[in-house]
Amino acid sequence: MSTTPSFDLMIFDWDGTLMDSVPRIVSSMQAAARDAEWGELAPEAVENIVGLGLPEAVDILCPGITAAHSARLRERYAHYFVHADATPMAFFDGVEARLERLHRQGAPRLAVATGKTRRGLDRIFTETGSARWFHSSRTADETRSKPDPLMLDELLDELGVSASRALMIGDTEYDMAMARALNMPRVGVSYGVHESERLAAFEPLHIAHDIDGLFDWLDASAVKAAPATAP
Repeated sequence: MSTTPSFDLMIFDWDGTLMDSVPRIVSSMQAAARDAEWGELAPEAVENIVGLGLPEAVDILCPGITAAHSARLRERYAHYFVHADATPMAFFDGVEARLERLHRQGAPRLAVATGKTRRGLDRIFTETGSARWFHSSRTADETRSKPDPLMLDELLDELGVSASRALMIGDTEYDMAMARALNMPRVGVSYGVHESERLAAFEPLHIAHDIDGLFDWLDASAVKAAPATAP
């Protein structure tokens, strides 16, 4: 009996799904808001917008903010996140080994769909040496922010994969919503920023509660038994 991939493409969110970067996002955004004289932002409010593009996130966090204030806040956020905030940030334990294993299998192909900027994602790719795992990626500043499904549409077009043969993996309802808009299968992870109940509302195939649970499920779904053909 031979095997064939269950999916031709697995698309991963980044922050809160592969990388434990949410604490730095929160502390950097809080510091930026103070610098921009907006005031204090509650941690849970910042966590809620992780995954969105930065302009969209600021608009939700700071209703009625002026264009000038928004630009200042975004500039200070970038400063803190890249240069001034020492909050530790790394892949969740086990991610690197498990992604390497998927990468070495050769199928399915792997991609990234993230609310980061292209500059930010490329910087992380360079720092971690992780770009080699992925066949393509999309960031919020080069397309539309989640939950608009355009970044997924673009990845599917580029890689020649139908939505039914791709899988979106993410920790927020924004990931789930953009996949559902394309009738794309999806898997949620509850160890990020949105709880299981929010993810479940978008009917994912599975909700993983830790890295091993996620990648064990992905490994089992990476290949399936194909019917034997008659000689």
